[in-house]
Amino acid sequence: MLVTTGQAAEELGCAITTFRRLVHAELLPGLSRRGVRVMIPFSAVQALSTRRPAPLHQLDAQEIAVLRVDTAQLADEPDRDWIGFAATLTPDTLLKALRGWWRCDPASMATGGVLPVTLSGYVVAVLTGLERWEKNTEGRHAFPDARLAGYVTDLVAPHTSITSSLDADRRLAELLLGTRLASHSGGAIAYVNTRTAG
Repeated sequence: MLVTTGQAAEELGCAITTFRRLVHAELLPGLSRRGVRVMIPFSAVQALSTRRPAPLHQLDAQEIAVLRVDTAQLADEPDRDWIGFAATLTPDTLLKALRGWWRCDPASMATGGVLPVTLSGYVVAVLTGLERWEKNTEGRHAFPDARLAGYVTDLVAPHTSITSSLDADRRLAELLLGTRLASHSGGAIAYVNTRTAG
């Protein structure tokens, strides 16, 4: 059975625009188009609705930062072509698309040791290597050594691609990718207490 994006969003308890981000990021297989309408297999919606919350209690840090992104958009920047997430980007392109200059507490981010990347409340990528940061004249921070530990290519199954050869990175990616992780922030970076989240 196929459902519309509106029906899928209602089933998941989210806004249509929130659900459409998953469609535009090419994270959902089996879509069909009827004119301008996108139809989603109901089984895919059910799989998303039963996705487990991120097991943050298994992390060492009491608080971690979360990077909340949108669907990948073309970037007008000299060092990268895209900003945001799409399952079809190569690992190198995706890492550049996810690294940015953020208003954040860099020491807290470094202490957390991991930066889950969420799209519409699902962990779609995991960044590590946050030990060193830089600050620009606007008071924003960047993490030039950030590594892409892994990312999701199909959120329904889920299928993931582990891109780091470091054991600690691989464990974090396997733990977090494809899980649900709610966070609230007025900006790109949110902070989540790992002992009370869920």
